Amino acid sequence: MKDKYQLIIIGGGAGGVAAAIKANELKISTLIINSILPLGGTCVNVGCVPSKYMIERSKYIFDIKNPRFDSITISDLNFNFKDIVDSQIKFVESMREEKYEKVLSSLENVDFLEGKASFVSEKKIIVKDKIIEGGKFIIAVGSTANIPQIPGIEEIDYITHIEALHMKDVPEDLIVIGSGAVALEFAQMYSHLGSNVTMIVRGDKLFKETEPEISEYIEKYFIEEGIKILKNTNVLKFEKTNNHKGIAYTERNKIIFDKVLFAIGKTPNTANLNLEKAKVVYNNNLSIKVDKFLATSNPDIYAVGDVNDLPKRLETTAGREGTIAVLNSFEKKNAFIDYNLVPYGIFTHPSIAGVGILDKDVSSLSSECLCLTLDFDKVPKAKIINDTRGFIKMIINKENEEILGIHLISHDAVDIIHEASLVVKNKMKVSDLSQMIHIFPTLSEVFKLVSQSYQLDLSNISCCI
Repeated sequence: MKDKYQLIIIGGGAGGVAAAIKANELKISTLIINSILPLGGTCVNVGCVPSKYMIERSKYIFDIKNPRFDSITISDLNFNFKDIVDSQIKFVESMREEKYEKVLSSLENVDFLEGKASFVSEKKIIVKDKIIEGGKFIIAVGSTANIPQIPGIEEIDYITHIEALHMKDVPEDLIVIGSGAVALEFAQMYSHLGSNVTMIVRGDKLFKETEPEISEYIEKYFIEEGIKILKNTNVLKFEKTNNHKGIAYTERNKIIFDKVLFAIGKTPNTANLNLEKAKVVYNNNLSIKVDKFLATSNPDIYAVGDVNDLPKRLETTAGREGTIAVLNSFEKKNAFIDYNLVPYGIFTHPSIAGVGILDKDVSSLSSECLCLTLDFDKVPKAKIINDTRGFIKMIINKENEEILGIHLISHDAVDIIHEASLVVKNKMKVSDLSQMIHIFPTLSEVFKLVSQSYQLDLSNISCCI
């Protein structure tokens, strides 16, 4: 390890490693420093990879218990939760080794250091009592789950998504506090695994970042599966009982539980970076202020991933931002992400996905909105697989019929949303999409069908028209 590098990357998650890969391509002498989580950050260690691994298995268990086809019944089902968790941990280790450790070790222009870094000046950091100078910096230190200061919290067994991925047993009674993607995924996952789940939601809807109809549909499906949802509710205090259970007191309820899972957002890991020394400005929530090119108030320091204050803090955007930060800082590319074109997805069952603007945001474009909607009972493939749960909403500029946004809930919505991304990115019109030939029968045919509903009565057309 040297005393000076052209680039120092603080953080070894998706954004940091993507930046290191691009820097290596450009033959930039680079040091990447990692701490808090193992190399790979949230996504591979305690986020996307392990959660989807366990969600897929819990969904399989639910489908076996609730067969979709009358001609198929299963009389008995056994599963070993500990084996599921153990296999998930092993899978994460293999992914971390394959996608991060081996990749990073192959980068000849990149050195790696494990340790906590903080700035001592605009151009220098300290790690393990060693001062290291950098020409430019990329901050990519990620974020940590929020834990609210509720009276009695120190007495109870509470967890975040991290502990929820490593439990030894399925809790009999689980409270999930939150209404976003993490709350929805983990609430349903543990319900499918056998927990009695109660969701406590401060507002009046689940996942407010999507269309209200989709929020209503996922709430309906959760309730049908036995998940209790308490909206417009706050926990006032916790108590521990003599039988090791906990009690959560709200304005109207007293809820007995074994575990409480907090999924109420995250805070950027910037508190100990001494950003003032680097003349980097940050917000009250500790996110770093950046421009659309990812530059901070210090033009030689960029911030990517969960630490900055741009929209859609996702693993996918973090990785792309890492690449862009290197291109902008060393090659003056002035590249940026149009976050309106970044799809989102929630891996519930059915899943939620979308891209583009929402119905409520059309007014900001000074255009009149036209919305097309369709339930999935109009989609032949949904009938074939006997899962017609679902709804799609297409937002259109009525003046020129350009498709501005598409949002849906359905079986495999997260896998079919990318067609919608291309539609919105390429400013396609309703007529363009309605005339595209789709494979029949597929769930993605819903995009053609909802477009055709603009001019046709779908109840009076044949297949494949």
